[in-house]
Amino acid sequence: MNDLLLRQATEADLPTLVRLRDAAARWMLARGVTGQWRPGELDEGHFLQVMAQGEVWLAEAGGRVLGAWELWWEDEAAWGPQPPVAGYVHRLMVDRSTAPPGTGRLLLEAAERRVAEAGRIRVRLDCLAGNAQLNAYYRQAGYRVVGHKEGKPQPGGPPKSFTLMEKELSGPTAPGTAGRSG
Repeated sequence: MNDLLLRQATEADLPTLVRLRDAAARWMLARGVTGQWRPGELDEGHFLQVMAQGEVWLAEAGGRVLGAWELWWEDEAAWGPQPPVAGYVHRLMVDRSTAPPGTGRLLLEAAERRVAEAGRIRVRLDCLAGNAQLNAYYRQAGYRVVGHKEGKPQPGGPPKSFTLMEKELSGPTAPGTAGRSG
């Protein structure tokens, strides 16, 4: 995908973000993944709030939106107070009707690069504890389990339990960190 364009979302993208999230939720439900996302759970206000406190990114190719993700600079609800060494990836979404296989991994790598560009050395995420397939996906992408969070509050839904995962950034994935040790 040489023509992949990554850009920060704007207010004009809010309907697209809601559509992507709802489509991803329907895709999961159709495959028996329950308890994670529900269509209609998040509205434009959710993404607008994230834009005000963090970043929301879109990936496009050939004039089509292929996916999106949220990047937060703190996540006390899941991780508690932390020093500013990590970026937190949330709501990694791929449009299954337009995106070729492997797009999710490309988006995750783009998020990792953005975190490195911000001078942070780790990427963290939380993954629904009961979603074994998604937990395995992130482990295959180099994330390691570092803990669990029971009863994390959810926008638009009841609290849920999550696996906390992180990946250390170094070498070519993290420009500017190549000479660091640790």
